[in-house]
Amino acid sequence: MSIALTDITLTYPDGDGRLTALDQVTLTVPGGTLTAVVGPSGSGKSSLLAVAATLITPDQGTVTVDGTPTTGLSRRELTELRRHRIGIVFQQPNLLPSLTAAEQLQVMADLDGRSARKARDRALELLDAVGLTDQANRRPHQLSGGQRQRVNIARALMNDPTVLLVDEPTSALDHERGAAVIDLLATLTRTRGTATLLVTHDRTHLGAADETVEVEDGRIARHTSATV
Repeated sequence: MSIALTDITLTYPDGDGRLTALDQVTLTVPGGTLTAVVGPSGSGKSSLLAVAATLITPDQGTVTVDGTPTTGLSRRELTELRRHRIGIVFQQPNLLPSLTAAEQLQVMADLDGRSARKARDRALELLDAVGLTDQANRRPHQLSGGQRQRVNIARALMNDPTVLLVDEPTSALDHERGAAVIDLLATLTRTRGTATLLVTHDRTHLGAADETVEVEDGRIARHTSATV
């Protein structure tokens, strides 16, 4: 289990020229580890995550998921890759108002053709893993912001991905709830063996990461490992 970005360059149209969002970025996240990506607004953090998620194709370079290079895969093949190997935790939970916490997760399994009973069992297992067993039948308006984010994380794990990509999960939370969410992500990464890439603006939570990458002007400016 791992995700590797090799020599990634990504540009966007900018008037008569091109704006470089990522400039020859190389990064590997092994299974069972959490890498945090930090940097100022506009530094390339979000672009890096989008490329890792195969939502954007870079100008050059390769994204490799579990040893499978994504270069040359069709749109359908990339969709299948994301469905089965990549879990994405978006900045905003975007939960469906009419569904309970368990049903938010079951929808993911329904899309994959899994039986209703197996989907329910899997949903309850994951809600237990994120500490929400007693909230399984509550709807989003009955949950706190931290609880909604935990449902968001559990939903991303529903199809047992090997790679977990997380975008600013604490942006709408206070420090205490944010720290709890980051600790949860670190625990799930280690217990489930996922390769987790976390984009965050909050440097106070970096102690939970195995590696920290600082991005500036589309390049990796610093790459540090946690001290034991």
